Amino acid sequence: MPGLSRRQFVTRIGALAAAWGLSPALLGSAVSAQADRAARLGSGAGEAAIQDAAAGASGSAGSTLARTVLQSASGTGAGSGRYRTLAEGAGEPYIPRLDVLRRTPGAGRAGARRSLLYLGHLSDLHVIDAQSPGRIEPMIVQDHSAWGSAFHPQDPLTVHVTAAMVKTFADVRISPLTGAPMGAAIVTGDSADMHSTHELRWYIDILDGKPVRANSGSPSSFDGVQAWPEAQWAYRPGDPAGGDFGDHGFPRLPELLAQAIAEPVPSVGLPVPWYAVYGNHDTLLLGTFGLSSQLGALAVGAQKSYTLEATAGAALAGYAATASPFQRMIDALGLQGGFRSGFRDVPADPARHLFEQRDFMAEHFVTEPAPGPIGHGFTQHNLDSGETWWQADLTPTIRAFGLDTCNQVAGPDGAVPDDQFQWLKGELEKAQAEKKLVLIFSHHNSLTLENRAQRPGENQVLHGAEEFIELLLGYPVVIGWLNGHTHLNQILAHTAGSGGGFWEITTASCIDFPQQQQVVEVVDNQDGTLSLFTTVLDHASPIEPGTSGGYLDLASRSRELAANDWAETPLMRRGSPLDRNTELLLPAPFDLSVVTPAMLEAQHTTERARLVAYENRVAS
Repeated sequence: MPGLSRRQFVTRIGALAAAWGLSPALLGSAVSAQADRAARLGSGAGEAAIQDAAAGASGSAGSTLARTVLQSASGTGAGSGRYRTLAEGAGEPYIPRLDVLRRTPGAGRAGARRSLLYLGHLSDLHVIDAQSPGRIEPMIVQDHSAWGSAFHPQDPLTVHVTAAMVKTFADVRISPLTGAPMGAAIVTGDSADMHSTHELRWYIDILDGKPVRANSGSPSSFDGVQAWPEAQWAYRPGDPAGGDFGDHGFPRLPELLAQAIAEPVPSVGLPVPWYAVYGNHDTLLLGTFGLSSQLGALAVGAQKSYTLEATAGAALAGYAATASPFQRMIDALGLQGGFRSGFRDVPADPARHLFEQRDFMAEHFVTEPAPGPIGHGFTQHNLDSGETWWQADLTPTIRAFGLDTCNQVAGPDGAVPDDQFQWLKGELEKAQAEKKLVLIFSHHNSLTLENRAQRPGENQVLHGAEEFIELLLGYPVVIGWLNGHTHLNQILAHTAGSGGGFWEITTASCIDFPQQQQVVEVVDNQDGTLSLFTTVLDHASPIEPGTSGGYLDLASRSRELAANDWAETPLMRRGSPLDRNTELLLPAPFDLSVVTPAMLEAQHTTERARLVAYENRVAS
């Protein structure tokens, strides 16, 4: 069956060129060149073509098909010498997984593949305003063994890491597998770490391609625990001696904090429309507690705590059932008067105010029209109704559902409220009838979907993992569930007793080692099967950090610091080889010949034209 005719192609290119203000001749030439490359990859060269494409990737960026980043064999630094630098490892090929297909796949599928969607997947960016008084780092306590997510040595570098990861997505905007253009990206939550409006804006701006200066308060000095000798429990890069980080050999980097805030962090922006869902850190304080008035006042104020006692007294007093209004007034006056111990004066910054739940959606409407879309999945209906879930057609063939699995009361884990559950059930009925392939997006995964905490008097059913998986298995059009939350690469097969099923794909985070994300490509093998190819990405920074203070060097430093977390086992977050670069096979839920070559070529032409417009925008 033929694709677009020459007249149809020229007409489509003319319309796309007019929409994006490009020369039709330039756009047509660039789109044709991309299509030619895709045709060469899909000509039957198969796996050899994949590895050749990977080998040609940039040495400092790209997928783990080309290289991996591992800990070096021996420790360095002062103290115990346990601090480890990073080294380059071999690339990893795709590993086929047959858990859902449950039969031997056809050997000729490599030469017949058609890409239905090439999708970027980001999660758990944890963008941090490391100087905010509302960032309650001392909750880590003194032995670095509790509340580990409250403080990381790399906290001031999260904007730099996010920008470096965005650059990787731009670098791999053409699939190394099929040559298909990237069509969309999804962010599955925990984007703003501690409810600071700064964090929320920084994450959106970096993904949109706007420069961000990762600084608040004073324009010229870093005012936070990592600069203060009193906070010996923290990693103080100017002089780590005298605390656990010094004992573990963490390096002395006297310029690090100044470099982190000195210059705006540039961003090339995501090259495709991106969508977002809530994470527990976008919902609750530390992803666990509701916000309090005390914490709100602390965040915009002129004092920051550096001891556990001070933090508990000022930030957490509002959670005590016995705290009277009078006591709260005394607490507030004590904070304003500056006579509490365990605090240091910092410049007040009203822009550090904490955002409420609806604000998370509203800020996604303050965005660039390209890459778009305005709202990033959320619509005016969401703002009007307060509903925090959405649906969108990513292609004419693939429909996405973005869910809010976060508990609004307490606890980091989640569940699916019954109103969303029933809505999704109805929409899956429609998708099945309309022959739409379905991708589910949420923050929580099937191992963390059992939090049924509710306020007194609430009676909405909260569905856990078993019920949710059973729902999805009832609709064969569901092919994938993408999520995050646990900061590791993990892929699980969910199978139906009658055959078939879907794949659950969890990606790692940008805050903990290995600081990886992924791309997922939906491929029709034209033999009655589908493949979901997962490709793990490292951010576009050198393996060995330099000293320039540029954002890629600082992102590299962040990854090295994260790899030395002695309270966890950082390498375990990489997952097994079966959780990284994979081909996840499953039976096609309907005859995919309904997706004609002309339909697919029209889709890819639009996607390629969008990438050309992006390249033109970045170049200018």
